[in-house]
Amino acid sequence: MHIGPYPLDNRLILAPMAGVTDRPFRQLCRRLGAGLAVSEMVTADSRLWHSRKSRSRLDHAGEDAPRSVQIAGADPAMMAEAARLNVAFGAQIIDVNMGCPAKKVCNRAAGSALLRDEPLVRAILEAVVDAVDVPVTLKIRTGWDAAHRNAPRIAEIAEAAGIQALAVHGRTRACGYGPTAEYDTIRRIKQVVAIPVIANGDIDSGEKAKHVLEFTGADAIMIGRGAQGNPWIFREIAHYLDTGSRGGEPAWDEVCETLLDHVQALHAFYGEVAGLRIARKHIGWYLKGRPGGETTRQQINRLDSASEQLALIAAYFESHHNDNETLAA
Repeated sequence: MHIGPYPLDNRLILAPMAGVTDRPFRQLCRRLGAGLAVSEMVTADSRLWHSRKSRSRLDHAGEDAPRSVQIAGADPAMMAEAARLNVAFGAQIIDVNMGCPAKKVCNRAAGSALLRDEPLVRAILEAVVDAVDVPVTLKIRTGWDAAHRNAPRIAEIAEAAGIQALAVHGRTRACGYGPTAEYDTIRRIKQVVAIPVIANGDIDSGEKAKHVLEFTGADAIMIGRGAQGNPWIFREIAHYLDTGSRGGEPAWDEVCETLLDHVQALHAFYGEVAGLRIARKHIGWYLKGRPGGETTRQQINRLDSASEQLALIAAYFESHHNDNETLAA
């Protein structure tokens, strides 16, 4: 699969997730098999880019190509300028967010709220495409609510505007993140446009990935929450798609090593104080469902030292090594 001039290593893409897909996590997922990792959402209002959070979201140093940056906003001119500035900062693909269901985004008529205004969708996409000489992609939901699943029409507008790939989350804005994602709408979209279509929503295994690809005819799949605490999911799904059998699952020692490396990267990227805090949610995801994981998560959340955080992670994996071997057997 290509996005513009950029060939992807495979059909597995890390979804943009605010507060999650920062540079350390994107680099980790790429290393473990993601063909593309999209940045967390950047506001189109460049006046707000002076905060620490925004500066970190604009940092792509050392990332492998292609570097995809997602922008969000509701003003065509502002979105066009945000696209130009991000390309100047190193973005090689600009992704337009029309899929975020968060109230704080939709209340500003951005994200998935835009799906209610097809003329504005067209104006934004045309402005962004005209503003930059890199590929522009779009992420949407199936519509605003069950009575207004207009994603196939949005897809046609996007294709006509020059969008070069379309990611579709199989839920409406009203659905939030439940109930179960549906793929019928994605299948219909694939039938009405020629640009690459990327299916997103509830893909958490090789079996599910294969089903979604075959049912929708999508060119690729996008994985979001399934990668939280499980960056190996890309390697596992790639193995299943290649062989038809499960494989690629990490051994206990690899989980430990990967988590320690990830946490150290967060400390280095954000600094000890912010890195320590941001690492907590990732540690919780890695430990979820593991023997003694919840108790250790609570202990880690009370620590205020980066070195203590790393030491407790190492101690946890050492003390529970035999428990894991028993479960695996």
